[in-house]
Amino acid sequence: MSAKAIREYYGKQLIARWLPEYSNGRHTTDKKQVLITPDVLEPTKGQSFEVIAQANPWLLKEKLVVKPDQLIKRRGKAGLLAVNKTWEEVQAWILERMQREVQVEQVKGVLNHFIVEAFVPHSQDEEYYFCIVSNREGEEILFTHEGGVDIGDVDAKALRIQVPLQEEPNPEAIKAALLVHVPAAKQDFLATFLEGILKLYRALNFAYMEVNPLVVTGDGRVVPLDLAAKIDETASFLCGPQWGHVDFPAPFGRREFPEEAYIRELDSKTGASLKLTVLNPSGRVWTMVAGGGASVVYADSIADLGQGHELANYGEYSGAPNEQQTFDYARTILSLMTRMQDPRGKVLIIGGGIANFTDVAATFKGIITALRAFQEELREHNITIWVRRAGPNYQEGLRIMRELGQEIRVPIKVYGPETHVTAIVPLALGLEDPKNYPEFDETSGISTVPKPAQSLPNDPADLAPPDAVEPEVTIPSKHRIIPFSPETRCIVYGLQQRAVQGMLDFDFLCKRKKPSVAAMIFPFSGNHYIKFYWGTEETLIPVYQTTEEAIRRNKDANVVVNFASFRSVHETTMEILRFSDQIKTVAIIAEGVPESQTRDINLVAQGKGVGIIGPATVGGIKPGCFRIGNTGGMLDNIVASKLYRPGSVAYVSKSGGMSNELNNIISRNSDGVYEGVAIGGDRYPGTSFIDMLLRYNDDPDVKMMVLLGEVGGTDEYAVCEALKSKRITKPLVAWCIGTCASIFPYEVQFGHAGACARGMGETAAEKNAALREAGALVPPTFDKFGEAVREIYDKLVKSRVIVPRAEPEVPKVPLDYTWAKKLGLVRKPANFISSISDDRGDELRYAGMKISEIFEEDLGLGGVVGLLWFRRRLPAYATKFIEMVLMVTADHGPAVSGAHNAIVTARAGKDLVSSLASGLLTIGPRFGGALDDAAQMFTNAHDSGMEPAEFVKVCKNENKLIMGIGHRIKSLANPDARVVLVKEYAKKHFKNTEVLDFALGVEQITTKKRETLILNVDGCIAVCFVDMLRSCGAFTREEAGELIENGCLNGLFVLGRSIGFIGHYLDQRRLKQPLYRHPWDDITYMQEFA
Repeated sequence: MSAKAIREYYGKQLIARWLPEYSNGRHTTDKKQVLITPDVLEPTKGQSFEVIAQANPWLLKEKLVVKPDQLIKRRGKAGLLAVNKTWEEVQAWILERMQREVQVEQVKGVLNHFIVEAFVPHSQDEEYYFCIVSNREGEEILFTHEGGVDIGDVDAKALRIQVPLQEEPNPEAIKAALLVHVPAAKQDFLATFLEGILKLYRALNFAYMEVNPLVVTGDGRVVPLDLAAKIDETASFLCGPQWGHVDFPAPFGRREFPEEAYIRELDSKTGASLKLTVLNPSGRVWTMVAGGGASVVYADSIADLGQGHELANYGEYSGAPNEQQTFDYARTILSLMTRMQDPRGKVLIIGGGIANFTDVAATFKGIITALRAFQEELREHNITIWVRRAGPNYQEGLRIMRELGQEIRVPIKVYGPETHVTAIVPLALGLEDPKNYPEFDETSGISTVPKPAQSLPNDPADLAPPDAVEPEVTIPSKHRIIPFSPETRCIVYGLQQRAVQGMLDFDFLCKRKKPSVAAMIFPFSGNHYIKFYWGTEETLIPVYQTTEEAIRRNKDANVVVNFASFRSVHETTMEILRFSDQIKTVAIIAEGVPESQTRDINLVAQGKGVGIIGPATVGGIKPGCFRIGNTGGMLDNIVASKLYRPGSVAYVSKSGGMSNELNNIISRNSDGVYEGVAIGGDRYPGTSFIDMLLRYNDDPDVKMMVLLGEVGGTDEYAVCEALKSKRITKPLVAWCIGTCASIFPYEVQFGHAGACARGMGETAAEKNAALREAGALVPPTFDKFGEAVREIYDKLVKSRVIVPRAEPEVPKVPLDYTWAKKLGLVRKPANFISSISDDRGDELRYAGMKISEIFEEDLGLGGVVGLLWFRRRLPAYATKFIEMVLMVTADHGPAVSGAHNAIVTARAGKDLVSSLASGLLTIGPRFGGALDDAAQMFTNAHDSGMEPAEFVKVCKNENKLIMGIGHRIKSLANPDARVVLVKEYAKKHFKNTEVLDFALGVEQITTKKRETLILNVDGCIAVCFVDMLRSCGAFTREEAGELIENGCLNGLFVLGRSIGFIGHYLDQRRLKQPLYRHPWDDITYMQEFA
C-alpha cells in the first residue's frame, strides 16, 4: 500500500513542526498534544500518567480535550469525545475506556490509543473546513466557511481549487476561489495559511489531509481541531527524517495480530513480497495466493459466491520468495488456521496466476515442508487443500504437491493452467461438481475450460456487420505509446541479464531479424559487452555507462525499459526524457515509487510527448513483434499462450501477474492476443486505461478489447464516457477486481498501491455497474470472464469480423542449460567438486552446518577450521586446541625470516597481500614447515613399535635430522613457555597422548647430547595434534594419517603466522617506515670468488 493513514497525533505534530518553515514563519500551530497508549497500564513501561504530566506540564494548567486516536470517524456523534476537562478527569475518562470494546456504527473495536490536547474555546463562526486531495494533475483543495460535526454534504457545499503540479499555490487565487464567504479581515490570513499547508503537504508527501473544524480565533491563532491524514509510505526514503517516528495503525475494528507483524518483518527483509491480513480468525476458508492481482480475484470469487463471511485472511506471496521464506509464510497461516475447530472442516486454497519467472516447484517446497510439519493438525481439523498454479516448472510443483497429499493422508486437489484461475474456489466451497473439472494430469494435458452454455448478461447479440464495426472516427486521438513492430528496438536500463535474454528468446521465437535489445545502461562500470544467446548462436550486446552515449550510439532505439530501483527511477527517467526526440516510450518496472515522483515523471513525459508504461509494471507484449522485460513469463508459457503470433484481442490490465492469466484466458477462448499491456498497479500509472483502449480502437487489426481494472481510482469512468460517446466502437469485455471490498466494514488495502477505494465511485462493484451500463460486456463474476471472451469472439467469427487463420508451426527455441538441468532434462559432469561449503541455498553452510547455527552454538574459529578443513564437528576441547595453536604460532618476533620478508616488502611500498605473500613464501623445512614432517616421523616411529632410543639411533645412522627437536636457546632448564602450554593442555584434555609421550622420550635422549635439543614448539604441536585427531572420536587412525599427509599441520602454521605477518605490515605502515636498504657493513664482500 502506498497512501497510509496516520494517527491524528502524528499529523498534528508534523504540521506544528514544519508549518512555520513552509509558511515563511507566518503561521504556527500548537504542539500541545500527547498520545496515551496501553503503556500507562504497565508501571514497568515508564509511561505512567505522572511521567507524561512531568514531561508536559501544560496538562496540569489547562483545560483539555480527549478522544480515541484510532482512525475512527465521527467520534463526537459516537460519544467518544470529552471536552473542557481537567487532567484528572481525562485520566478517569481514558481508564474507563482503555482496552474496552466499543461499537461505532457497524464496526466493533478495542480502544487503546487516545490523543489529549489543549481545549480551545471558540465560537461557531470561527470554524472552517478544508481538505486537500491529491490527484493525477496536482492537488485539489476543498474549503467551506462552515465547519464542525454538522457540516453536511461537503462535496456539495465545498468550494474548490485545483493547484497543478509544479505550480506554487497563489494566495490571491486561493482567496478568489475559496474564501469568498470568509470575513475580509481573515481572508489574507487564511489564504497564506492554506498556501503554507499545501507546501508542507507536498514536501512531506502527504496523500490526503482533512481538517474539520479548522478554528481561526480572533487573536490570530489557527488550530486544527480534528485531523485525518494519509502519507505516502513509499516516500520514506525521501522524507523519513522529516517524519520522525510515525506509525500506521490498522483500521478501527480490525484486530492487529502478532502474526501480521511477523510477516511484515519478513517482508521488510526480502526483495520478495509477503503480505498477510487476518480478517476472520474463525473463518473456514483460508487462502495462500501467489501474486497481488491473483490474491484479489480469489477473495472476490469467495465473496461473490456468498462466502465472504467465511474468508479468514487476505494476503499474497510473490516476487520469487525462497524456500525458507515460503515455509515461514505457510507455517504462519497454518498455525492460525488450526487454532479453532470447525465441525464442517476447513479449506485451504493455494492459488495463483501464471508466474512470470518464479520457479513454482521451488516455492512449493517451502509450503510442502510446512504442510508436512502440520500434517496431524490438518487431519484433525478435517482440512481439504485445493491447488491451482502455473508458470515455470509448474508441472513438477503440482506433481510433488499431489504426492504430498498421499504421503500425509490429507486431500490435496491440484489444477494447472488448463483450469480458469479461480475455478477451484467453487470446487473448494462445494458449489461445483469436481467431476466437471478433472485434476491436472501432466501426461494428458486435459483442458477443463467449460464451454458457455448460454449468453451472459448484456448479450452482444446486436454486433454490427463487418462493414459497420469500425465506423469513421471523427474525434482525433493522439497516442503517446508508440505502436510496437518487428523492427522496434529498445535500450534496457540496468544490468538485467535474465530479462534481456528472455526478450531475445522471444525475438528469436517470433523470427525477428534483429534482437529487440540494442544496448544496456549500467552506470557503475565502464563500457563493455555482455554475451547473450540468439537461438543457438551467441551475440554481444553493448553496455554503456551513460544514458547519453547509449542513446546517441543506437539511433534505431525508441523505447527504454527502465529497471532502475524505486530510489533512483525518478532521476534516471528524467535523464531519459531529455532525449524525447528519439525515445518515445519508457517502461518503468520498479514498485514503490513515491506518488509525487510518479506524477512528476508523468507531467514531464506528457509535455514531451513520451508515453510512460508503469511504474510497478511487468510491461507489455505484442505477439510476433516486441516484448518488454519478463512479460509473458518463460518460453513454455509464451508458446502455450500462442504469443509468438498475433491474434485479434487487445487487452489492458493493471496487474502484471494477471496479465499472464489474461494471455492464458484469451488464448483459450479466442484466436489469441494482438497486444497486451499491464499499465501498473500504482495510483497514477503513466498510461491510463483509456489511453490504451483508444490505441486499440484505432488499430484496424484489433477486433475486440479486454479491460481488467480494479478497486480504487476512477480511470474506468473515462472508458464509460468513451463507450457512451461512441469514441470506443469495438466490443469490450471488462471486469474490475476487488468486489470483495464491500464485505469488509473497514478499509482493506489490496495487492497494489492503487487498489483501495478512497471515495464514492471507486469500488469495483460501482465501476463494474458503470461499465455494464455504458455498453461493455461485464460478466457476473470473474469466474465467467473466459466465457465472456468466448461469446464475443464466437459472434465476431460468425459475423465475419474475425476470420480465423491457420495456426503456424510452433517455433522452437533451445532451452538454457541451467533451466534444462533444473527440469531434469540434461546432465553433465561438473568441472569442480566441493564438499566443505555451499552458498546456493538460503544460508551459507560449512560442511552442511548453517552459518547461523555456528554462531548460535558458539563454535568459534576452531570449530570453523574443523568444519572446513576436516568436515567434522570437533569436540570443544579440540576446537580450543586449534585456537591455541593459532595463538602460539601467530608471531615470533620481527627477526625470523617470514616476518623480516613481510617487513621489507611493506617498506618497499607494496600492498598488504604482496607483503603477506612475501612472508608466507619463506615457510618451508627450515622455517615453520617442519610440523608435517615432525608429525610423520614421530608417528611412524611410534606405530612401528620402536623405542625412543632406537629411533634416535636409526636417525643418527641414516644421518637424518629429527624434525621437531632442537631450539636455539631453550632447554629443559629454560623451557619454551609455548611448549609448556601446549603440552599441559594435551595432558589435561586429550584421551590419549601416546605420540606426545614417545616424543618426550626422544627428548630425554637428545638433551643428554646437548641441552637445547628439546622438543620444540613445532614438534610439540605436531605430536599433540596427532594425538588429538586419533583420540577425539571424529576420525579413524587412517583418516588422521591422511590428514597429516595432506599438510593440515603446515596449514595451521600458515594460518597462525599470517596473523603476525599482517600485524607487521600494519605496524610498518603505521610507523611510516621508509624503504629498507641493508647496511653494507653487515655484508661480507668476497670479490676473489666473483
